[in-house]
Formats: sequence, structure tokens, C-alpha cells
Amino acid sequence: MFKVLFISYYFPPMGLSGVQRSLKFAKYLKQFDWEPTVLTTVDTSYYAHDYSLLKEAETAELNIVRVDGKHINLKLGKKKEIKMPREFIRKTLSNLSKVFFIPDNKIGWSNAAYIKAKEILSKEKFDLIYVTCPPFSSFMTAAKLKKDFGLPLFVDYRDLWNGNQFSFVPTPYHKIKHKNYEYASLKAADRVVVINRRIKERILKQYPFLTFDNVSIIPHGFDPEDFENAVKINKPNNKLIMTYSGIFYENITPKYFIKAFKKLTKERPDVAANYELHFVGYFRKENQKLVNKLGLQEFFRDHGYLNHNDSITRLITSDVLWMMVGDTKSAETISTSKLFEYFGSKKPVLGCVPDGAAKTALEEYRASFITPPDDIEAIYNMLIKINDLYKRKMLPSPNEEFVEKHNRVILTEQLVKQFQFFLKEE
Repeated sequence: MFKVLFISYYFPPMGLSGVQRSLKFAKYLKQFDWEPTVLTTVDTSYYAHDYSLLKEAETAELNIVRVDGKHINLKLGKKKEIKMPREFIRKTLSNLSKVFFIPDNKIGWSNAAYIKAKEILSKEKFDLIYVTCPPFSSFMTAAKLKKDFGLPLFVDYRDLWNGNQFSFVPTPYHKIKHKNYEYASLKAADRVVVINRRIKERILKQYPFLTFDNVSIIPHGFDPEDFENAVKINKPNNKLIMTYSGIFYENITPKYFIKAFKKLTKERPDVAANYELHFVGYFRKENQKLVNKLGLQEFFRDHGYLNHNDSITRLITSDVLWMMVGDTKSAETISTSKLFEYFGSKKPVLGCVPDGAAKTALEEYRASFITPPDDIEAIYNMLIKINDLYKRKMLPSPNEEFVEKHNRVILTEQLVKQFQFFLKEE
């Protein structure tokens, strides 16, 4: 069996969508004769924890090595759950962090991970190093390990490094440092994996020394086991259940959807009365205040943060799912992991998205209703259309072939083929 050092800061028991890709790759690698040793952080403070995902990792008998390190989450004390602050405060703190930490505030953990990884690689024979980003400081760590041990290095970009939707570059000095760090890290990498074509195009444009074949696309996906094991809840009535799963931050906001629904209650109360709007994740206080201000409480159901199994149950119990991507910088490169889990449910999706990777995926899925993210009138009209199709039992069915392409088992096999092809080249 081949062995890969699998570096992923975000990993269970941390929750939220950032851990899914790493967990599922690690889980299924063994099916293809690759044994991962996962190098991750200790059970640290975070916005959400999901111990059902940790149990999944343990059931898969993953070898998990946890590293303590001087990073900001460990400075927040013994309290495991960090309360999600108001968006203005969260963004201010995030930007302040980016002033002092380059490339990110996980640099302390990444330095500790480097020391631990050297110890692991010195004791055991490994065939390859894999690192998933963000945080991008861990990519720098992996690049140093490549230099030290001469092992092939694969890097997985879940977001752009330079110019992503969350980037804040306070000074020219910061800009130069980020660019130089990414350049040096990519020079060390043997293969680059990205989640969509738009990110691939941006990286190739930014770094011409990379060839087309140096960068592979392996999209986000869904785990069929999650849906096979989920228990559907019987609906108490015939209302149309529309569900959003995830959190709201930056330009990912429900305010346009909420305002469109308010318009629906005023102009088509008969249609509005047929909707139940469910939210799984963190529905912020400022979002709830808007709902209250517009008098829409009777239509909204806030379930709070649920573990992954219960979240899947909510998806399959819904009639239509809703997602949005804000029209922000680099929006065309965003294809959120939640969208592909939606695809796994095979439910119709209302996608309020700009042009880009998410819109392209929704179009290929076919069972989709697409509007611009901030067009209240378009969202209002689409809600009417969806209700009409629901009443007539004519909601669209997905492209099954497209859905199956995003099965996590198949995606892991694609990653393994990349591993094997490179080793064969060597």
C-alpha cells in the first residue's frame, strides 16, 4: 500500500463545510491502496464542531496526528465553541489579522506542523505529500518538506490564494510577500489540484511557468453514504419546504431573498402561504432582525447548527434547496461545497449566483432555477414559478450523469490516478 502525508488544518471535529473535502478524500483513499496519515490541528476553538464527522474518520480507521501550535484559535481559551460575531465585527477582526500575519493567522500552527512532519517523514517511508489550502501557510510548510525529503508534492486549492473573495491586502509590502510566497510554493509543487476551471485559468495566468497539464480539476462532491444512511422526516403538511444549509458571511447574505419573499407576501399572499423557509447553520442575529422587521417570522424556521447527518436529513426532507453567491471580487471562481452536496440530494436548487463556476455547475445540473444574487424582482418571480411547478408536480429532475460525476468515491479515484500517474512518471 502506498503512503501519503495528508496535511489539512481543517479536519473533524471541526465542523462547517471546509472539512468535508479533506475528510472524504482521506476516507476513500484506502479503497485505492493509498494510506493517508492526516496531519491536522488539535481539537481547538472554532465556530462549530461536529463529532459525528470525527466518528466517521475513526470508523474509517484513519491515522490522525494532531499538532498543537501557537495560532489565534488556541489563544481564545478553553471554550471550544466561538460564538459567531456580527458580520461587521467578524470582517474587521479578520482584516486586522491579515495585517499582522502573512500569509494567514495559522502560520504558528504550520510551523509546528513542519516540525512534526519532519519527525514523521524521518521515521516512516512515504510516497507523496498532499496539502489542502487554505490555510496557505500550510502550503509553505509542505514546500519546505518537499525540499527536505524530495517527495512529490501535491497541493489542493479550495480557494485562490491571491485575489480570492476574502483577500485583504493592506499594503504593497503585503501584496509582494503574498505573491512571492505563492510563487515559491508553486515552484516546489509537482501537481496542483483545483476545484473548478475558473481557478485553474487564474492560476495559469498569474504563474506562466505552470503548464496546462500541471493543474488538474477535481471538483467538490457528495458522499453517497451520507444519503444512503439518512432518515427522511415525514412532512406534516403539503407546504413547499425550501431549505438553505450553511452560514452567511461577506457577500453571502439572505437579505435579497428575504426582501423578495416580503414582496411575495404583499403581492401574492396565496403563493407565500404555501412556503416554509428552513435554515440550517448559523442564521445571524442581523438576519433574524430583518425577518422580524418585515414581519415574516411565521414563514421562517431556524434550526441552528446541526451535525452533518441531521443536515443531510433536512436536505432530503426538503422540496427545493436555496443557495447564493454574492457578486463580489473573484465571484466567478467560487463553487461552494454545499452546492455539490445539494446535487447529491437530487433536489431542485434555486441558485442566486453571478456568472461563474457556480452558475455553470447549476446549468449542468439542470434541476435548477437561476437568478442574479441581488435581483429582488427576479427572485420574486422565480419563487412564483417554483410554487407553480410544485403544485403541478412538475419540478425538474437532475442530470443523473452529472450528479454521479461528483460522487466522492469517483473523485477520490481521480485524485489517486493523479498520484499514480506522477509516480509512474518518476
